[in-house]
Amino acid sequence: MDIFKDRLVLAMTRRHIRAAELSRLTGLSKARISQYVNGHFMPKSDAILKIAEALNVSELWLLGKSSDMTPESAQASSVPDGEIPCPENISPLRLSRYPVLGEIACGLPVLAVENTEGGYVTAADTEADFCLTAKGDSMVGARIYDGDEVFIQQTDLVQNGEIAAVVVDGEATLKRVYYYPEESKLILTAENPAYPPLVFSGTELNSIYILGRAVAFQSRIR
Repeated sequence: MDIFKDRLVLAMTRRHIRAAELSRLTGLSKARISQYVNGHFMPKSDAILKIAEALNVSELWLLGKSSDMTPESAQASSVPDGEIPCPENISPLRLSRYPVLGEIACGLPVLAVENTEGGYVTAADTEADFCLTAKGDSMVGARIYDGDEVFIQQTDLVQNGEIAAVVVDGEATLKRVYYYPEESKLILTAENPAYPPLVFSGTELNSIYILGRAVAFQSRIR
């Protein structure tokens, strides 16, 4: 059972397919998929077939009876002349479009202006609600550069240390967030030592709210 669980998780990771998506592709309930992923139950042969087809892997490989991940149907077919087999670390790209909220400062705060006409495209499994265009160099330590598209999952609560889009006095900035409720203090830190932390406390917190956490970004090759 452990071999099946480990290879199921490996195949889901390589194919960039989450449990909810695997449930949809196989017609198996999310609860059953969760049980398989956690190694609580071993699926029957019909379920193994559905999972193998959805993940495009070999049933025998899933069961630990083969070292070849390639589906049996693909193993039986020959590669036409001039074609190169697709490496295991390359997966098809599924895309989704997210609305643009505007520009967000990676430096001093700037106003985020809504722009619903545009949009950016990223992988479909990115759990975001909108994206912002980064400006400045304060987040270069997190590999976020001027002009990068930052994808934001909308929420008004983030964990300490997470990168978030934060509105301060009507202006938006991208920083790591640290909140100390016992001191009524909020610290926004950059990923560039040239920028000092932004510290807010007491009534200053009334003019600050979180747009959401940064979950992904797209960068151009420079």
